[in-house]
Amino acid sequence: MFRPDHSPPDPSESDVHIVFQRGGLVSALRSPDLCLLEEMHLRRGDWTVLRRQFLGYWQEQPCYAVEIDEGADLDPMHYQRGNLYQLLGRVDDRLFALAGRASQLLDWERDHRYCGRCGTLMTADRQERAMRCEPCGTINYPRIAPCVIVLIYRGEEMLLARNVNFPRPMYSTLAGFIEAGENAEETLVREVREEVGVDVRNLQYFQSQSWPFPNQLMLGFFAEYAGGDIVCDPTEIADAQWFHYRSLPMVPPTSSVSGQLIQHFIHTLAE
Repeated sequence: MFRPDHSPPDPSESDVHIVFQRGGLVSALRSPDLCLLEEMHLRRGDWTVLRRQFLGYWQEQPCYAVEIDEGADLDPMHYQRGNLYQLLGRVDDRLFALAGRASQLLDWERDHRYCGRCGTLMTADRQERAMRCEPCGTINYPRIAPCVIVLIYRGEEMLLARNVNFPRPMYSTLAGFIEAGENAEETLVREVREEVGVDVRNLQYFQSQSWPFPNQLMLGFFAEYAGGDIVCDPTEIADAQWFHYRSLPMVPPTSSVSGQLIQHFIHTLAE
């Protein structure tokens, strides 16, 4: 479905684009793929392209990440500007991952225009996806932030929490960033203890997911409850409770690794 590549082919009418403006995703209202705009859209809109990254091939069509000028006019009869969250569950998971890749690469290029060591304007490398500073030799590659995300279980119950920043009363699995010098398992134990005050054991890796909000790599785990009472860190967790798998609150969709962890646990118990 998607074939990554770094070397763009010659421009053609078959090119497709994932377009962003002011950080928002530009969607064509009549496009069946929502976030994929054909070459004619860029020409018809007469948009000024600020940044352009070749991603590879989507269904054998050359695919680009494009950032257009903030002042470019978007005809409301044909286009809307939203965010990547609006794609969750509405497009193929592989297309969502591609849109996330596009967003991260454009952010990376914009944030690394100048060398952080000597301040010189950086240039894009021709051989690999990197920004180089010719005077001092600094190289910057696209950055990702590794995180752990864990479903804690106790018999037929799972511990779910509502983050203080959740806009809706949704409960999810716990997550946290890996710090320098830690491995994923050490992070998991530390984050669980810090966020809800309990201990865990029997850590089991599940799967990973790229999560472009803004640039995480989520490493999913299951962990068995080992002891302790729930004590929430009020700076991060608004509420945390044990929920029986037959009586769950609003939880994330299965397009996220959190939702997949929850559904996998339910299916395992129901077998």
